[in-house]
Amino acid sequence: MNGSGKPAGSWTKLVGALTWRAVRNPRTAIALVRVGWRFRSRDWYRRFPFLPMPDREYMRWRLYTAYGDEYLVPSADDVVRYARWAVRDP
Repeated sequence: MNGSGKPAGSWTKLVGALTWRAVRNPRTAIALVRVGWRFRSRDWYRRFPFLPMPDREYMRWRLYTAYGDEYLVPSADDVVRYARWAVRDP
């Protein structure tokens, strides 16, 4: 549940949908990887599980500023749209 009492969606389903889109479209895959790398925590290599994952508090802040709900799971369309926008050539 999110802060408003509505189901928040599933991060697992989002990752699955993004993986499927990345497999089907290499440009989308590149954009998602580049944006994912930008969101990684500082010193991620010093903490278990030693993966470049985003900081939980930072992600909550990003979701709150984007959607007004820090527990909302964004749609795959929103994530892909943002990734393509963030890595576009000037």
